[in-house]
Amino acid sequence: MAGALPSLPPTRRGGGAGGMWAAAPLLLLLLPLLLPLLPRLWRRGTAPLEPAGRAVLITGCDSGFGHLLALRLHRLGFTVFAGCLCPGGEGARRLQREAGPGRLRVLRLDVTRARDVLAAKELVLSHLPERGFWGLVNNAGISTFGETGWLSMEKYEKFADVNLLGSIRTTLAFLPLLRKYKGRIVFMSSIIAYFSLGNGIYSMTKAAIEKFCDALRLEMKKFGVQVCIIQPGNYARSTKIQPPVSAEEIWNELSEEEKAVYNKEYVQERANFFNSILREGSTNGNEVVDAMVDALMSPAPKARYMVAKLKEKALVFVCALFPTVVMDSVLSYALSKVKLA
Repeated sequence: MAGALPSLPPTRRGGGAGGMWAAAPLLLLLLPLLLPLLPRLWRRGTAPLEPAGRAVLITGCDSGFGHLLALRLHRLGFTVFAGCLCPGGEGARRLQREAGPGRLRVLRLDVTRARDVLAAKELVLSHLPERGFWGLVNNAGISTFGETGWLSMEKYEKFADVNLLGSIRTTLAFLPLLRKYKGRIVFMSSIIAYFSLGNGIYSMTKAAIEKFCDALRLEMKKFGVQVCIIQPGNYARSTKIQPPVSAEEIWNELSEEEKAVYNKEYVQERANFFNSILREGSTNGNEVVDAMVDALMSPAPKARYMVAKLKEKALVFVCALFPTVVMDSVLSYALSKVKLA
């Protein structure tokens, strides 16, 4: 018939909406991988940050990541305030020797003491460069080994005060400056926030830091302040945060109730296991410092930087996505078996 429309070919089965829904599970799996890339693609043309005239305060610079970061930022051109627990110690003196006079200032900063934190703020305010206060790096931390009942309440309080409350204490003090200059806050966490292998007290504080940062990150968006978390794997050999474990010292510190439950052989086995983990730690602390620098300087920093070996990332993946019973089985298998009596 004249003017009739040409017939359309039959549609294939599985196409159209059906095909779209069939691909949905794959898209959901790829989404976590693709989303972090979007801000970087959008800001690819953004000019890099100019460090000159910007101040950064770092806690825990006596050794380890804080020490390396202070020197790196100084070389890049930042004005660096390096907080040290022992400003007259070897670590602080080495910082001053290597940096020389000028833009790096070493100051006493015990993050458990409110007066130290306030004094640090006053020093920063009195020596603020022209572009203001750009970054706070909450790096100070301590670690130890021991099953839950082996550690005293005083140790739990000390670890919470240094690793958790110390970071909160410095953050609250410097928030007004960070909001004013739309700066960055960087927190040192760990993959141990996801699981524990004999250092539950450390895991506890890092898991708490993660949740504090999650709340803070969302609240600071409206002020243009970026909050980033660094999650290193095992870098025990490149820092002094965890010395080798002495089974004899652990045994001598146990209460009589704990000694009645455990024996020396068990404590020795656990100490040997933990020391073997420490010996496997990476010696290249600059890998973690690279992530810290990116968090401070990137136009589109990540919320989390996991700097770890593939097997460590796999363990975190299992912990995050699989039922708890699976993770418990993996960790139980990893732990050596010793009879208690």
